[in-house]
Amino acid sequence: MKEINSQKLQNILRKKFLKSGVKMQGPETIYFSKDTKIGKNVIIEPYVVIGSKVKIGNNVTIKSFSHLENCKIENKVEMGPYARIRPGTILKEGSRVGNFVEIKKSTLGKKSKVNHLTYIGDTNIGRSVNIGAGTITCNYDGYKKSKTVIKDNTFIGSNSSLVAPVTIEQDSIVGAGSVITKNVKKKSLALTRSLQIEVKNYKRKKK
Repeated sequence: MKEINSQKLQNILRKKFLKSGVKMQGPETIYFSKDTKIGKNVIIEPYVVIGSKVKIGNNVTIKSFSHLENCKIENKVEMGPYARIRPGTILKEGSRVGNFVEIKKSTLGKKSKVNHLTYIGDTNIGRSVNIGAGTITCNYDGYKKSKTVIKDNTFIGSNSSLVAPVTIEQDSIVGAGSVITKNVKKKSLALTRSLQIEVKNYKRKKK
């Protein structure tokens, strides 16, 4: 009986949002909550799940297999596919969240991008920041959660680990593959990388 009632509710919510102008591709695969709020000119692709306490602004695109809960999505945001937006997250106007990205209890600033294979937790990201593929914020040390602050116009290279608590000041660059444990000053390059070793004319040993 609960399953039947749930399906009825979903059908009611889908019809409500379709009537209000939400563009859905495969509406029967999209799940809403009773308190979902959606603005104008929003596109939702198939297999999207919207949990409780989600507010979505205008001109937003949510691509397939994304999951949202207890978050605020401002205007002109694009996310997914396979994006997970967890509680306490705010995606500011014009920001982008790509595939296989998880964001929790964080703010992504205006026109900032987190496009690939990334975890952002307990972080405040400023305006026009680019987060490279494979970057993670190391926010939990086994005992407590700590904050990461990434200020405006910063570029974080791919496969970087930002160990909280840490602040990356504005207009700075973190080189790819770095583990950052100390604050980075304004307009600086931060880089932690082992020297590359090359053995010439190397031959593998035969078994």
